[in-house]
Amino acid sequence: MLTEILKYLGLYLLACLKSIFPPLLGPAAGLNPLEIILITIAGLMTSVFIFTFLGEKIKKQVIPFFVKNPKRFSKKSRRMVTIWRRYGIIGVCFLTPLILSPPGGALLVAAVGAPRKQVFLYMLLFGIFWSVIWTFSVDWLMDIGLLRFKG
Repeated sequence: MLTEILKYLGLYLLACLKSIFPPLLGPAAGLNPLEIILITIAGLMTSVFIFTFLGEKIKKQVIPFFVKNPKRFSKKSRRMVTIWRRYGIIGVCFLTPLILSPPGGALLVAAVGAPRKQVFLYMLLFGIFWSVIWTFSVDWLMDIGLLRFKG
C-alpha cells in the first residue's frame, strides 16, 4: 500500500517539475495510460496554480536574492521576453509542457501579468493535449518494440 502511494506521489512530484516524466516513467511503474495522463495534468496544474499565485512574491522577494543586478537582462530573460512577445499567452502555454517547465511557464506568464483565468484555461488545455500525445507516443513506441521496460 505504501509503495503504491509513493509510486503515485513520486510521479506526481516529477510532473510538477517537468510534464514529460510521468509519460516516460509511468509504464515502467505499471500505470495505465489514463492514470499517467491524470497524474501529468495534476502535476502541471499544481505547479501552474502555485507559481501563478506566488509569481509576484517570487519576483519581488526571491529573484533579487539570487540576481545581483536586476536591471540588466540575462540571455535567459531576453529569451523569455522574446517568447512572450512572439507567441503571447497561448504560445507560452502551448510551449510550457513541451519546452519550458511548468514552474518556468507559470512564472513567465505571471511576470508579464497575464490574466489568471486565461492562464489556467490554456495551461489545462495544452497540458491535456501534451500528456495525451506523450502517453500514447510512449505506448506506441512500446508496442512496436522501440521501448522496453522490465517490470
